[in-house]
Amino acid sequence: MDRLEHVAAEARSAGSPDVRVHALDVASTSSVETYVAWVRTVAERVDILVNNAGGAHGLESVAEGKDADWEAMMQANVLGVLRMTRAVLPLVPHDAGGMILNVGSIAGRTPYENGAAYCGSKAAELAITRSLRMELNTVGIRVATVDPGLAETEFSMVRFKGDADRSKKVYAGTRPLVAEDVAEAMVWVASRPPHVCIDEMVIKPTDQAAVHKLHRRAV
Repeated sequence: MDRLEHVAAEARSAGSPDVRVHALDVASTSSVETYVAWVRTVAERVDILVNNAGGAHGLESVAEGKDADWEAMMQANVLGVLRMTRAVLPLVPHDAGGMILNVGSIAGRTPYENGAAYCGSKAAELAITRSLRMELNTVGIRVATVDPGLAETEFSMVRFKGDADRSKKVYAGTRPLVAEDVAEAMVWVASRPPHVCIDEMVIKPTDQAAVHKLHRRAV
């Protein structure tokens, strides 16, 4: 929460005075419901819901996987998207450019070894997005997914449980995406005219031609 408050303060100082933050655990139905009840006290509608919570935990084979890691990924990456969307949908206006914007991953499109649970969770996010797109077609609510490739955020630090050296090796010799790159793409997707829906966007660094094909320079 202290980091959120810091970002909110920066936004206010940059000219966005009505920025608010509130704690939320997308892995808890009661937390989601409490959060949306709070949203109703500060806004009459939700034009854009961004389902961004999630992450990867561990990089083990299925034979060596841990229940806690699997459950964390399924709760956040899959059930969290469903819970938040269900709770917020009543507040999204119809035929007015409203959008559900999910953050996926190229891992949901191309699986890799030792990533079965994470890849599976992101494949589920993609399927949820596609299903929602059809379910909400008649009410004029747009549904989209932005699926990044290699992006240097806190992703690897979470996956490797704080092992900084191991995390740095993921990006060594490459010029990966950064959070701002993905954020700019998301803003572009969300700001299209109401009659335009960018259903799916895949965004990768130039150094990444595919999940396994990375150009690494000498370091």
